[in-house]
Amino acid sequence: MAIARALVGQPDLILADEPTGNLDSQNAETVMQLFAELHTAGATICMVTHDASLAARAQRIVHMLDGRVQAAVQQAA
Repeated sequence: MAIARALVGQPDLILADEPTGNLDSQNAETVMQLFAELHTAGATICMVTHDASLAARAQRIVHMLDGRVQAAVQQAA
């Protein structure tokens, strides 16, 4: 429900803190597909996750440790 509320105004920037954390795998995939569609339409998605398989789907991954950036990796599109 929080994702639906956040998308009502069609924002250009979406901040998502563990958006799939409490979802089963099917609903998590639905959220990730929605994010992919929004990104294709021009939205920027900034997502925090501990799930490496979800992070691997991003164009850019920023690794943090103790509140500090450790590395930033640009993925192939």
